[in-house]
Amino acid sequence: IIFIIISLLSIWSSKTILNTNFFYKQILWYIIGIIITIFIGFSKYRINKKIIWSMYIICNILLFLLLIFGVEINNAKCWFSIPGIGSFQPSEFMKITLILTIALLINNFKRMYKKPTVKQEFVFLLKVGIILLIPSILTFLEPDTGVVLIYFIITFIMLFISGIRKRWFIILISIIILSLLTILFLYKTDKELFTKIFGTSFFLRIDRLLDWKSQNGYQLENGIISISTAGLLGHGFNNNLLYFPESSTDFIFAIFSSNFGLLGSLILFITISYFDIYIIKIAMASKQKIEKYIISGIIGMLLFQQFQNIGMTYGILPITGITLPFISYGGSSLLSYMIILGILFNILNKKNAYWHL
Repeated sequence: IIFIIISLLSIWSSKTILNTNFFYKQILWYIIGIIITIFIGFSKYRINKKIIWSMYIICNILLFLLLIFGVEINNAKCWFSIPGIGSFQPSEFMKITLILTIALLINNFKRMYKKPTVKQEFVFLLKVGIILLIPSILTFLEPDTGVVLIYFIITFIMLFISGIRKRWFIILISIIILSLLTILFLYKTDKELFTKIFGTSFFLRIDRLLDWKSQNGYQLENGIISISTAGLLGHGFNNNLLYFPESSTDFIFAIFSSNFGLLGSLILFITISYFDIYIIKIAMASKQKIEKYIISGIIGMLLFQQFQNIGMTYGILPITGITLPFISYGGSSLLSYMIILGILFNILNKKNAYWHL
């Protein structure tokens, strides 16, 4: 309820910047989302392996079709345009599908091998890697690097919780660091060769990522000014000093903090912290391992998005198109979070056999 109030207040206030009102649409998405949450939360329908794999295949097909038929917004094809409704972003639902698919793989692997050998774990990790790479490549080509990072964070945390040998994480981190250093070296030493290998789009993304510390964009500058001048109680509801784009989505925190100041920001931080800690408690109390895997993926996704969105608003992290869960405007993103909420309610409802796969 607190999330809903903060979201609607912020979106209503953002209309003074964008001259567009997403307020009523957000109310509609919340109503639909609450219905979905209740349905999933109290459903006794048993999800089986076929349904999860079907979801995974469908989401990947949608990501592929997006590259052909997607609507280009800000040089990215991340959305389908649906007449009379708006836009639809498949990657938001791919995050949930990826959590369920990897949870299923881990659960089956743990059932099959009580004490797996190194070779068995290696084969298992190859399978997980393929499942991860397919949507990651398709999403990267949109391009949407932020969501790709979320895919990897989800997978990394779920594998860590699964209890496989720690040596794999050392090897994985070493490979990632080595790859990043190689890419950065090539970027710094031979930009022409870098562009030939990775393309102009990837070059521009690396360039923007490395240049974020300069903080020379008016979007970031105006956002920081709006926050830093808000004081204890803010400039007042619906009172925005400066213009910056994406105020109802990526920079929604700047709007809320500017309007309600440090006190309002603390209320949001406390609410987010309580919400996340409670989810962790649900995982710790659960006796079903697959529920622990699912919740670990959920909490990993939420924590990363919360830190990234608020961090980029303050200028301490690179600006990406990652929204603030439950707060930012967006039908696809909000509905995906409400589905997650329904999953959590269902896990809490021990009478259901929803995730006993």
